Amino acid sequence: MPIPEFISDLRVHVGHSPLWLSGVSGVVVDDAGRVLLARRADTDEWAVISGVLEPGEEPAHAIIREIAEETGIDAQVVRLTSVDVTPLITYPNGDQTRYLDVCFLARYRGGRPHVADDENTDVGWFDPADLPQPLAETTRLRLAKALADEERAWFAT
Repeated sequence: MPIPEFISDLRVHVGHSPLWLSGVSGVVVDDAGRVLLARRADTDEWAVISGVLEPGEEPAHAIIREIAEETGIDAQVVRLTSVDVTPLITYPNGDQTRYLDVCFLARYRGGRPHVADDENTDVGWFDPADLPQPLAETTRLRLAKALADEERAWFAT
């Protein structure tokens, strides 16, 4: 998926300077308790599905869209699990971004997972006790919060 047009428009004015953006991520779980991960093309790390909110887009709608765009599967949001700020990210082209990430737990509904865009090189289901490496640190945190026994959302205080 190319850089969203609204971000390209901003980059014309700010160059590679840090942007503050809204993002979403999703911990997708199937009936066997496995989690869906994708191997990112830019970092080669395994990660939960994530993406940028389009202007005016609802976060829950955005993560369902991102899951479908990146993996070809259908999922349903179960609940909000965390709201975090990411560390500053520098992309291979030099762009810098920090995200306010809204993370959801989602339930798999159907479809066969596959690489459905150019953001990822692989996608698959994994037992939470046997996760692939290298695993993005943000994914480790999002999984821990989303899969905790407590059904509450986590916020840094």
